[in-house]
Amino acid sequence: QNMAISMASSIKRNTLLSALTTLIVIAIFNIQQSESFAYSHEIIRGSMTSKVFVSAFSSNRLTKPISRHSKINMSKLSGQEQGGIEARLEKMGIIVPEPVAPKGNYVSAVRLGNALHLCGHVPTNSSTGELITGKVGKDLTVEEGYESARACAINILGTLKMELGDLNRVKQVVKVVGFVNCADDFTQQPAVINGASDLFAEVFGESGRHARSAVGSNVLPLNIATEVECIIEIKSE
Repeated sequence: QNMAISMASSIKRNTLLSALTTLIVIAIFNIQQSESFAYSHEIIRGSMTSKVFVSAFSSNRLTKPISRHSKINMSKLSGQEQGGIEARLEKMGIIVPEPVAPKGNYVSAVRLGNALHLCGHVPTNSSTGELITGKVGKDLTVEEGYESARACAINILGTLKMELGDLNRVKQVVKVVGFVNCADDFTQQPAVINGASDLFAEVFGESGRHARSAVGSNVLPLNIATEVECIIEIKSE
């Protein structure tokens, strides 16, 4: 009888332990599932937040115009209409200058196939012919730097006219590289080189739109404010 009672007690104790173990396992599983769901939720929420951020960045920054270039009506600028480029330059009041001979062991332009690689061009005052000098952000404003870059582009037109004979032979402005003589903490180099980019767009229309780099420099030759070089695709003769 005592043995029967002892066995019954042992079975009851084992049953209770088994039940308790099962409850603990179920509790642990539920906790893990809850944490997994919370983690997944955070990932999904973070992903959605990232997408919203990227969308906002794209719409507010990447598509925002950074110069007056975007205000130019490109559809009305086809270099061949109404007498072509020369007629447009006359309307703009721009006199294409005679290019200055290189002052070193280099040439103004090198032609490779239908590509014309132009050297860096300096800015000159259209009224006095003097170099535009000074450090943008210290001696000159952004607007004055813009006009300096525009002057570089006008001088490039002079070289193109000398090399090609006719500016209507320009098929595409492919690449522009602009250098800005600027203060160490100046960060608006693109706004300055827009002076050259806008000029090419105004003169050549869609053919004037190009790839570009705008680089800051602590000094440029002769303390000029800007220097611009470019690559031009020309029409076959």
